[in-house]
Amino acid sequence: MAMMGPAADSPDAYIAALSGWRRDRAEIMRAAIMRAAPFDETIKWTNLVFMANGPCILIRAEEHRVLLGFWRGKRLRDVDPRIKASGKYELGNLVMTEETEVTADQVTRLAAEAFRLNTELGNPAART
Repeated sequence: MAMMGPAADSPDAYIAALSGWRRDRAEIMRAAIMRAAPFDETIKWTNLVFMANGPCILIRAEEHRVLLGFWRGKRLRDVDPRIKASGKYELGNLVMTEETEVTADQVTRLAAEAFRLNTELGNPAART
């Protein structure tokens, strides 16, 4: 599972394929995201993806880290400055190792703001 998440055909199967701290972290983040707003969950690109007017958030569990990615992550850096820009658009990731501290409340705040941005600004995957 080096740089990709586990092969899974559903969000539940994705979580079930994980173990140890990566599973614990993914479960906490998934629950916090779903509490934040009415996201649709799916598997895309071997990631657990949360949709809201297009792709919004992803969880990708790798061998030694877990990524919490946001399609509008660059706009979320004031909520959590640990989010690092990724790519040429607005993507940003919070990269976590076992030692990284993140709370359900922090994830819920980020997810709620990500949802709001997609609602106001439209689908981030629709390039104009």
